[in-house]
Amino acid sequence: MQTSKEKVVIVDDSLTNLSAARNALANTYEVFTIPSGEKLFRLLESIIPDVIILDIGMPSMDGYEICARLKAVEKTRDIPVIFLTAYNSDENEARGLTLGAIDYITKPFSPEVFRKRIELHLLLVAQHRQLSLYSDNLQQLVDEKTKTVIELQKTIFDVLAEVVAYRDDSTGQHVHRVKNLMNVFFDALKRSDVYAGEIAQWNGNLLAMSSVLHDVGKVAVRDAVLTSSVQLLDDEFEEMKQHTVIGGKLLEKIEEDTADSEFILHAKRMAETHHERWDGTGYPFGLSQDGIPLEGRLMAIVDVFDALVSQRSYKESYSIEQAVEMIRSGSGTHFDPALVDVFLGVKAELEKAVAAEEELTKNGIKDKI
Repeated sequence: MQTSKEKVVIVDDSLTNLSAARNALANTYEVFTIPSGEKLFRLLESIIPDVIILDIGMPSMDGYEICARLKAVEKTRDIPVIFLTAYNSDENEARGLTLGAIDYITKPFSPEVFRKRIELHLLLVAQHRQLSLYSDNLQQLVDEKTKTVIELQKTIFDVLAEVVAYRDDSTGQHVHRVKNLMNVFFDALKRSDVYAGEIAQWNGNLLAMSSVLHDVGKVAVRDAVLTSSVQLLDDEFEEMKQHTVIGGKLLEKIEEDTADSEFILHAKRMAETHHERWDGTGYPFGLSQDGIPLEGRLMAIVDVFDALVSQRSYKESYSIEQAVEMIRSGSGTHFDPALVDVFLGVKAELEKAVAAEEELTKNGIKDKI
C-alpha cells in the first residue's frame, strides 16, 4: 500500500530559487512552490503542509512577517517553518529563530545537505507527533483509572452515608435531599457576590457530594439514642452531640489516606461544624460567626431546613413556608445572615428540590447519591 508523501511548501519570489529547492526535494516529497506570502495563505485554506520553507527578502510581505502571521493563528502555528535565505548575518538568523522557525539555512546551499536537513526536521516532527499521541493516550488511560478510583471511593462513601441515613431516617432519603438542596444553595451562592473570593475555586459537585457525609459520626451513636421518639436525657444528648467530633475524626483518618483532599476536607468541616451557631452557642467547639468554616455554615442551613420539611419519628413535617420563616428567624443567631439571604432567595428552587424527593419517596424510588 503506497503511503502519501509529506507535503513541503517553498515560498520564494525567485523562480530560479524555487526551481533549485524543488529539484532537491521533489523525488522524496510532494512539493508546492509559491511566489508570495499572499498566495501561501490562499493555499493554506485548502491544505496543511508538513513544513514551510521561507525566503526572507520578498516584496509586499517578507519572510519574517509571513512567519509571524503563521505563528499567530491556531490553525497554522504548529507547522514547522524553515528559513532558506541569502541573509546570512547572525542578527537575521536570531530574528528568524525568535519568531518560531526551527532552522535557518543560507544560500547558496548544497542540495544533498538541504535535503538531509529537511528529512531530519520532518523525522523530528513525526516523532514529536507520535510522542504527543502516546502522551494523550497515556493521559486518557490515567484519567480513566483515576475516574474509576474516584467512582469507587464515592460509592463507598455513599454506602456509608446511606447506612447512617437508614439508622436515623426510615426512608433513607435525608442524604439525597441534603445533596440536592446543597446543589441548589451553592449554585445560588455562586450567582451572588457573597463570599465570592472564598468559593472561587470550589467545585460545586464535590461540595454537594461531601454533604452526604455530614452525619457520618452517627455510626457511633447507640440506636436507642439515635432513634428515640422522646426528648433525650442530658447524658443522651451529650452522646448525640459527639457525632460531630467522631465524624471529624473518621474523615480526618480518610483524609490522611487519600489524595482527594478537597472532597474530604469539605466533608470533614461539615461533619464537625454543622451544629455550630452564628452566635457561638452551638457545639462541639462553640465557634461563632466567621470562625465557623463556611462549609459548616452552609450545611447548618441545609440540614435544619431539611429536618424541618421532613417527617421524623418524633415530629411531623413543616410546610415550606413554615420552614422558610424558621430559617429567616434564625438569621444572625443560629445562621450566617448573608447565607440566609442567599438561601431564601431561591425559595422556588428549594420547593422543587423538596417536591422531587417527596415524589421519589412516595413512589418507592431512590435516586443514587
